[in-house]
This record gives sequence, C-alpha cells and structure tokens, in this order.
Amino acid sequence: MTSLSFLVGVIGNIISVSLFLSPLGTFCRIVRHRSTEEFESFPYICTLLNSALWTYYGVTKPGSLLVATVNGFGIVVELIYVALFLIFAPPRIRAITGILFGVFDVGFVAATILGTQLILDGEMRIDVIGFLCAGLNILMYGSPLAAMRTVVTSKSVEYMPLLLSFFVFLNGAIWTLYAVLVKDYFLGVPNGIGFVLGIAQLLLYAIYSREHNNKSSKTSSDELENEWQIREPFVSSSTSTNMDEKNHV
Repeated sequence: MTSLSFLVGVIGNIISVSLFLSPLGTFCRIVRHRSTEEFESFPYICTLLNSALWTYYGVTKPGSLLVATVNGFGIVVELIYVALFLIFAPPRIRAITGILFGVFDVGFVAATILGTQLILDGEMRIDVIGFLCAGLNILMYGSPLAAMRTVVTSKSVEYMPLLLSFFVFLNGAIWTLYAVLVKDYFLGVPNGIGFVLGIAQLLLYAIYSREHNNKSSKTSSDELENEWQIREPFVSSSTSTNMDEKNHV
C-alpha cells in the first residue's frame, strides 16, 4: 500500500507541476510585450499563498514529503510570476500587486506559521494547518465557476481552455486517490471537489463546443446556399441571353 501511495503521489506531482507551468505562455507574452495588458495578478497571489501553506502542512505532517515537494516547486514558480507582474505591470497594478503580496503571501503566511508554532502543538497544529489549506484549496478550485457561468451565458468555450480544464480534472482525481490511500481528509475533500468541478468543466466544454460546431456548420451551409441563390439569377440571365442571341440569329 505504501509503494502504491508513493507511486500515485509521484504521478500527482507530475500533474501538479504541469498545472503550475500552464500559464507559461501568458508570461512569455507579458515579457515579449513588456506589459501585463489586461491580465490579473490576484490568481497568482492566491496560488502562491496556497502553495506556501501546503508546503508548511507537508513539512509539519509526518509522511507528507510529496505534498511538500510539489508545493515547494509551486512557490518558486509563482514567485517568478508575481515578480514579472511587479516588473511589467502599470504603476497602479504594480502597487496593488505589491500590497496583495505583502498582505497574503508574506503577512498571512508568517502569521500562520508563528501562530501555529507558538500556540499549538502536535495533532492540533496539523489539524489547524490542514483546515486552512483545505478551505483555501476549495476556494481555488471554485474559482473556475465564474468561467463556467460565462460559458453557459455566452454559449461559448472561448474563455475556458480545454487543456487547463483537463489538468484540473486529472489533478483533482489523482490527489483524491492519494488522499484515500494515505487517509488524509484535508487533502481529499478539496481535491474531491476539484475532481467533480473538473468533470463539470469537461462536460460543459463537450456540450457547448458541439453547439458551436453545429452553428458553424449551419452558418457555412447557409452561406453556401445564399451564394448559390445570388449566382443562380446570373446563370439564368446569361443562359437566357445566349438563347435570345441564337433565336435572333
């Protein structure tokens, strides 16, 4: 069982690394244009906070090294993303990003570590950190709900990338399985919710991408039909003219 949970944890690490690196294209664009354009820094601030707390949880709870390692990698990646926002964002966005970073990623993390180390001990410390991590993770997994609402209202999947939805589904599934194997409910509950939300996103993508394809196909058909109707009078007129000329001759 231990070897199976370790194998599942390693697979989970690989999938999570893919999730952390998924915005790489966005940041290559930011560096290339030397501007953050309309992109928001808050999701990366939250992901950095999430990674920091899960790293602390993984270090504190015995046998949770795999949780600590992947989220430690996440801290490094998200710090780079936030730093790029601080470099390339307009002055107002840069100031907001700096304040959010100071409050959440420095202040809140430091307060959590100091508070749990000075006040709590043993299992109680692990439980409090676990509750904080699980609550934040549920909020993180719930963030795509806005994108899902946009898909339903606009009937378009343009703002919900398939690859990201697929990795959210995989990430939730593999970490839920890992949590079941190691009996870690703090890890299992939020990732179980992420798994369900990932399925919902993929179902929405299948439904509305099919509708989009059907509409595109119907539009193409209508355009061809209209084009034929426009051309048909010219063909008839040309044929009629040729017949008149022959009769005249």
